[in-house]
Amino acid sequence: MYHMFAKTLQKSLAIALAVATLSLSGLTLARASELVMFERAGCVWCQRWDKAIAPIYSRTEEAKLLPLRRIDVDRQKAEGIVLAAPVRYTPTFVVVDNGREIGRITGYANDESFWGLLAALAAKIETPHSEPNRT
Repeated sequence: MYHMFAKTLQKSLAIALAVATLSLSGLTLARASELVMFERAGCVWCQRWDKAIAPIYSRTEEAKLLPLRRIDVDRQKAEGIVLAAPVRYTPTFVVVDNGREIGRITGYANDESFWGLLAALAAKIETPHSEPNRT
């Protein structure tokens, strides 16, 4: 009996997850905040970022606040983003909130400077604060 209940619960959770994923997939263009990486094929500094940061970025707190979107500067336009200035160098990382540029990191030197600069930009994003527990 317990085995049947567990299977039913597992199926229900799988269906709920699939529905949530499908409904959220339509919201990718309307993200409130994101990190947009402008890159170019053959960019050595982009390749260094890919080797040092890309494998872990999706598992960080920064990625929860600023999901990564990549744009090839030679092939795509930055649709849905109001940039403060054109992107000239790669990699350029633009922090976007509600479709507007909040700030950018031009270039990639090393992981320490990237994380420090990204933290400073992420701090500019307004996040909803939870109400204090007064009970």
